[in-house]
Amino acid sequence: MNGGRVTQLFLASTLYGTATLAAALDAGALPAAGRRILLTSNHSPAPEVTPGIEAMPGFAALRTRFDEVLDWNAVLAPQHPSTWAPRPDDVPLWERQLRTLWGLGEDRVELVVESLQVPPAQSLCQLFPGAAIDVYADGLMSYGPTRFRLDPQIGARVRRVLHLDLVPGLEPLLLTEFGVPAESVPAPAFLKVLAELAALPDDGGYTPPEPPEAPALLLGQYLSALELMTPAQEEELHVAMVRGAVARGHRELVFKPHPSAPAAYSRGAEAEAARLGARLTVLDAPVLAETLYERLRPALVAGCFSTGLLTARALYGIPVARTGTGPLLARLAPYQNSNRIPLTLVDALVPELAPPDGPGSGGSGGSGSGPGSGAPADLAGLVAAVGFTMQPRILADRRGAAEAYLAGHLDDRTRRYFKRRRLTVLGLPGGIPAQLSFLPRSPAVRRAVHRLRRRLGRVG
Repeated sequence: MNGGRVTQLFLASTLYGTATLAAALDAGALPAAGRRILLTSNHSPAPEVTPGIEAMPGFAALRTRFDEVLDWNAVLAPQHPSTWAPRPDDVPLWERQLRTLWGLGEDRVELVVESLQVPPAQSLCQLFPGAAIDVYADGLMSYGPTRFRLDPQIGARVRRVLHLDLVPGLEPLLLTEFGVPAESVPAPAFLKVLAELAALPDDGGYTPPEPPEAPALLLGQYLSALELMTPAQEEELHVAMVRGAVARGHRELVFKPHPSAPAAYSRGAEAEAARLGARLTVLDAPVLAETLYERLRPALVAGCFSTGLLTARALYGIPVARTGTGPLLARLAPYQNSNRIPLTLVDALVPELAPPDGPGSGGSGGSGSGPGSGAPADLAGLVAAVGFTMQPRILADRRGAAEAYLAGHLDDRTRRYFKRRRLTVLGLPGGIPAQLSFLPRSPAVRRAVHRLRRRLGRVG
């Protein structure tokens, strides 16, 4: 390329991510460019029948930051953007085709993407092999490690990780294996964008409720779609949110389901609210939780481990509470699941909605007086240790920090964030001592345990 005009391609799949990009542009956090194109990507299982972010209330205001908005799904159809990747031999053909299709000519291309480890972001970066890359964070996952070992030809091109400072003082682990620096998007710029969205006229028939008192806002996440729990468990989680909020004295409740969640997921919560004498309003419009913070000014925001909890706390100063994180930490698999860091952060920083076995716990609580009752003594150390145990090869240089943290801070409060088997396999403090590690694999020990169980069964 001739190094003349610069065209920036921004890839976005969520309204929250698009708002983050808008705030970064408003704050001057991105270099100047002659042309800015927003590529929207719909990742739903059936994007042909599921509206994308272009149809969401507020998108029209956000798109004004870009010269053009193009549909990445339309380029790839009938392939799905979350699964399609170019064959290496086809990359030159694809780049030539896209430059023609989008009128890029000989422009120097720069890419701004989220979730670089997987398609469609990784696919787009492969299609423009000479482009510099900026990565922006859509939520809490940037605080965790890179999910997969990244091709150095992509990782070495990343200039920085842009993120919202939702946990002040905590540096993201994402892409640190390539020495990529993190840069926070100024909170005032993000809040200004959100205020702009909240001030828009009602869109899509959405009218925010006007209860006589500040409501408790309950956030759904559609965790069963991620196979983190069953539909029945998720519905019970919503019921537990209602119980916990009512136990705290709230009678005006607003439930914001995930946009993709079926309507049935709120029925248990509605029935429980009616039983307890509370009024529950279910919001069907696909709006940002942060828009509701602006419009409703809730007295409490409750959820499982939604990014919205820390947005409410860090940017709006709204009281927050969590429920269901304890059981989810215990069963989250595989251990390197990328939701582990967001789940750990919310569990460690946000108080429990209701004490275990108390009113509103609904069997979904964690430890009410431990995690969440205040920031851990060494939050950065905790995140580095969890990150290393998730991705020990990618974060190999963090081993010493993980060993030091586990040796000095592993106790009843922090053990919930680690699996003893994982610590044992990695030879870390808190695992089974090396001299005893043969026991679980010993056939003789297993036979002895089986004989003992049979005898105890006969005695019983």
